[in-house]
Amino acid sequence: MKNLLLVLAVFFAFAKAITAQTIVDPQMDYYLPTDVTYNPNIPTPEEVIGYVPGKWHVTHDKLVQYMTALASASDRITIENRGKTFEDRPLILLTVSSPSNLQNVEALQQARQDRIDGKSSENGPIVIYQGFSIHGNEASGSNAALLYAYYLAATQGPKIDEMLDNTVVLLDPSFNPDGLQRFAGWVNQHKNENITIDGNDREYDEAWPGGRTNHYWFDMNRDWLPVQLPESRARIATFNKWMPNILTDHHEMGTNSSFFFQPGIPSRTNPLTPQMNQDLTKEIGNYHAAALDKIGSFYYTEESYDDFYYGKGSTFPDVNGSIGILFEQASSRGHAQESVNGVLTFPFTIRNQFTAALSTLAAANGMKDKLLNYQTKFFKDAANETKSGNIIFGDSKDSGKTDAFAEVLLRHEIRLKELNQDVKVDGKEYKKGYAYVIPKSQKKSRLIQALFQKDTEFTDSLFYDISAWTFPLAFDLDYSMNAGNIATGADVTATMDQNSFEVNKASSTKKPLAVSDYAYLMEWNEYETPKVLNQLLRDEIIAKVAMQPFTLNGKTYDYGTIMIPVSRQPFSKNELQERLQEYTSETAVVVDAVSTGLTTGIDLGSNSFVPLQDPKIALVIGDGIDSYDAGEIWHLMDQRYDIAITKIERDRLGRADLSNYNTIIYPNSYGSPDKSTMESLQSWVRSGGTLIGFGNSLRWMSSSKILPVTFKSTENPAKNVTFEQRGDFNGAQVIGGAIFETQLDRSHPVAFGYKDSQLPIFRNSTLFVEADSTSYRNPIKYTNEPLMAGYISKPNLEALRNTRPFVHNNYGRGDVIGFTDNTNFRAFWYGTNKLMMNAVFFAKAM
Repeated sequence: MKNLLLVLAVFFAFAKAITAQTIVDPQMDYYLPTDVTYNPNIPTPEEVIGYVPGKWHVTHDKLVQYMTALASASDRITIENRGKTFEDRPLILLTVSSPSNLQNVEALQQARQDRIDGKSSENGPIVIYQGFSIHGNEASGSNAALLYAYYLAATQGPKIDEMLDNTVVLLDPSFNPDGLQRFAGWVNQHKNENITIDGNDREYDEAWPGGRTNHYWFDMNRDWLPVQLPESRARIATFNKWMPNILTDHHEMGTNSSFFFQPGIPSRTNPLTPQMNQDLTKEIGNYHAAALDKIGSFYYTEESYDDFYYGKGSTFPDVNGSIGILFEQASSRGHAQESVNGVLTFPFTIRNQFTAALSTLAAANGMKDKLLNYQTKFFKDAANETKSGNIIFGDSKDSGKTDAFAEVLLRHEIRLKELNQDVKVDGKEYKKGYAYVIPKSQKKSRLIQALFQKDTEFTDSLFYDISAWTFPLAFDLDYSMNAGNIATGADVTATMDQNSFEVNKASSTKKPLAVSDYAYLMEWNEYETPKVLNQLLRDEIIAKVAMQPFTLNGKTYDYGTIMIPVSRQPFSKNELQERLQEYTSETAVVVDAVSTGLTTGIDLGSNSFVPLQDPKIALVIGDGIDSYDAGEIWHLMDQRYDIAITKIERDRLGRADLSNYNTIIYPNSYGSPDKSTMESLQSWVRSGGTLIGFGNSLRWMSSSKILPVTFKSTENPAKNVTFEQRGDFNGAQVIGGAIFETQLDRSHPVAFGYKDSQLPIFRNSTLFVEADSTSYRNPIKYTNEPLMAGYISKPNLEALRNTRPFVHNNYGRGDVIGFTDNTNFRAFWYGTNKLMMNAVFFAKAM
């Protein structure tokens, strides 16, 4: 009997493997409609990359290879390279339409803009932007793009000819080339000849950080509004050039799911999105349902996901007169995996994505007039509801982050104007060269509202993503939504090429730096001052930070001013001046040459100037570390401040020679380091190192006594909550992402460089730290009424009041610093970047 059972077990296992193997080695007829003919002169994917999609995961290089071959073979396709990723991969786009349309692209684009601007009522082709796999390990989309591109190029007959004459398809086969390449490499190298469907196999268990993110570990699908990354900048430029009527975003979700298409949960739609947008989304959904019914695939809609945060690909179009559509396909996360619905194969997931791409094309043609008319109405209504007047924003001490926000606006083609003269609005000073004006009356008025959105009351307490992103608060800028009539100059322009962007300002000229025989002074307010200071310290130039304000030559220098003496430097006075001139030339940082150390306040020879050291930074990464937070820190150092860092796996910390570093940054983490790692870190800090921790890392730092804090807990018992409502109740206790006001002690080194005593901080956790009884140990503290924008439950708001997001402790000869909140959120939270940089440079002054 035992032998019989063993034989049966082997048989069924073998049969299961055979079934999976058969399905993951598909032929083209598994995917393609069979009721049409295909041009034999158009190469199939197999003829170019060597296999039918679904047998292997396509790497980005092979994806580009095939798309280039298609463009060469078909007069329906043109291909362009719009830039490159951080890893120098091309950001390609296929434009697909009839040959006659492709010969008149610029005229079509202009005609669309004229229609949107109300200058014309002529109907041209409808435009759909179809993008795939913005998360690199959600790869069925990009693999489906191979088949979809082939279908568009090779299908023959009057039906496809009419469709392409009426449609321009913008086909973006890989929103995230770096992530796609990383994931494809992983699953292909771990694929078995005999397909393993066991989810425990290494093929389905990616190494940290996984293929979801781009080079710096950013979630690319959160950057449509902030537009901080090269991949996003390319697609926003494409969007603005064409203003598509539909934009689709092909994703994957959990293996045990089915297929989702929008609309999402109706109550979670951003109030700026017109109801007609959601009605059209639902009508488009009928096409998807019919197509998926035809191939027997299950799906659902309106039960999850939402259209609230405009930084996602499926929601950004909604505030720009377009219809954004999210597709979520259950993921095989490899080649075939067991699920509650049976064996889920990679080809099956590809076929569903391909089918949804075709149904989108059908919907665009079937609803062409409705969609074109909706877009026209969207902008007409926006113009009618827009009041005259201006918005003003700026920072009178920091043109760097002011210009960074101006860049975001210009990339979205929002009109800006410079100030002609200094003005005062609502009690705030705005300086020429340090502020901009946004005319309210312009085409993208609703997008402007979205960028400045500052809601605190909501119809639903659950959010798929963040509930607040108010950009002037994120950049810590002064602003007024009702600036009235202000004297302004011409529109601000920008110089942009493939990889750079510069705001052109009439007032941007800087005076040459004079040679000093005594010292130089550099205020710490400008955004790029950490970059300049790092370059100086890297050259072993002596620099000190002022612990108190002082006045010299009629100018008042604030806390944190950097003083560079001329004497005892490794360079002559002329060489020192040349380096200072070079390091500040491409920045807004101003350096003053002074000829005396006698001031009003602390003199330049005072001990209140604290010497600074060149930061030698290790960033902890790997299993147990939040890859988003780690990537944002890496990006900030590497791209914004040109500071070299060493990335060390958490599991190697206990074995690494930590004496090579004076600063270790420990991002938000899950769980504690092992005992030997903990002991290594404690010993290193006692010897003089600076340990900077974020988020949940404060829990183990506190329990290990290197950063003693008292955490504050909340209680919100479920009363009159049914079993069905339990998920919504628990979800409402989450702080998904909101903005809160803090009070700064500007005399504390962590607050150096901030001109105001209030600072907006982003928070997406319920980690609350009690304030210290000694007031000066609370240099950053949440106010008694901290909510500025976004959602927080009443119990959490009560717990947050008067707590502190920053903690410092002396430990031996070293320093331990903790931040409860992310100071570098998604690369656009410029306003709090300096907090972390102050911890890096000024820890010894605390």
